[in-house]
Amino acid sequence: MPTATPVLPNPSGATRSRLRHSGGALAHSVSAATWRRALEMRSADATVAASMRVGAAAALVFVGCGLLDLRQYAGFAMLGALASAFARHEPMVRVTATVTLVGGLLVAFVAGGGLLALAHVPIWAEVALMAVGAAVAAASVSAFRITGPGPVILVFAATAAVGYVTTTGDVGRTCLAAAIGAGVGLLALATPLLVLPLGPARLAVARALAAVAALDRGGSVETARAALAQAREKLALSGVRGNDSRHHRDLIALVDEADTAVDEWAAGDPTRLREVARHEAELRKVKRRSALFDVGAEVEVSALPRPASFVATGLSGLRSRVVLGNAARIALAAACAGWFAAAAGLDHPLWASMGAMAAIQGVSYALTVQRGIQRLLGNVGGAVIGALLIAAGLGYWSTVVAIVVLQVSAELMAARNYALTSLAVTPMALLVVGLGAHISPEIGVSRIVDTLIGVTIGVIVAAVTISRSDRQHLPAELTVS
Repeated sequence: MPTATPVLPNPSGATRSRLRHSGGALAHSVSAATWRRALEMRSADATVAASMRVGAAAALVFVGCGLLDLRQYAGFAMLGALASAFARHEPMVRVTATVTLVGGLLVAFVAGGGLLALAHVPIWAEVALMAVGAAVAAASVSAFRITGPGPVILVFAATAAVGYVTTTGDVGRTCLAAAIGAGVGLLALATPLLVLPLGPARLAVARALAAVAALDRGGSVETARAALAQAREKLALSGVRGNDSRHHRDLIALVDEADTAVDEWAAGDPTRLREVARHEAELRKVKRRSALFDVGAEVEVSALPRPASFVATGLSGLRSRVVLGNAARIALAAACAGWFAAAAGLDHPLWASMGAMAAIQGVSYALTVQRGIQRLLGNVGGAVIGALLIAAGLGYWSTVVAIVVLQVSAELMAARNYALTSLAVTPMALLVVGLGAHISPEIGVSRIVDTLIGVTIGVIVAAVTISRSDRQHLPAELTVS
């Protein structure tokens, strides 16, 4: 009986396959279609109120620092206030947990940057340590599933401290300013929820009804189910008492109706779907409660799922191979970009590290490239705007107005297009830096060059480390193979 010949692994074949996949990824990054998609605008809802809250938090700390003659710490207080941008449309319990965590991280990163400045380490070591910080920031935000501007703000806070701190006392004062700013940010987010405790749940149910109504226009059942599940989670987190409890119960009943409507639509009957969808417009109004069912009607509701613990979810995520692997990629990209910028003799190599970090945050390579292109384009335009504002020689209060307007603009554009967000964030960041140190318009050129280096290296690292299962960047006919 003949013996079977064993099939040995072919490492060279695997290597060639990996190189082809990485090469295809790099080709995707320079295609015209990819650049066109980066300029597309997405639809977004409920952005105005959330953006104004972030702007209000920033304005409050700037006014406080100005009146108390603590203007040199205004930038750090404003960075703390940006914690308010991380918990949009969340119920009170989640807002408190998220903003507290982000505020604590901001203070920790300011402290870390200050201590790094006092250590006077060589630039290569400074870049390496900041790359580790970038990995910690990315892992923390990802593990705790924190939505918002992302971990770059944490690294920017550390970078600002590196450029400002000269004494031990500076470390304590900048940390205190960031902590006070985070407290103001929490206040700005929590105050509206005291008046409208079911606001986030109403919006989540309205979005779920919109996803259900979209089934009649070719929408996805999976998308509708996911939106309904998210609405249930928001309702479960929005425990209320008194008269609001009836509205809370009505919202649960409406989600139950929508679930049934999806089932009936799948069976060929769209009647109930159109009936429940009509409530969307009412739920989008800024109201404490609405009459959704007939007065006195007995409404049966299903049990809500028990929300996952914020802390337990985060601690579990910190052990995730995906989270840790992405953090390692970010550290590698940030370190390489910073070292390259330092070797080229640029004045702000840590900005290159931030550019790489921001570019490589995408959950897929296609999104990484898109964010990289958008950040590059936005930074070029934003650096020009920033240089013009710096050249104008604005005083403190004029600078404050400009920063607040730019911050609100960035928040309004965040869900629509990252390039427009960067267009506002870049001059805002340059003005914030100028509050604590004298800068000239030439800093805009440095920002552009550092961003170009960071984005380029970030995209290359993403291509080299791309997962074999990541095929979203490939043409549709090649994704099934």
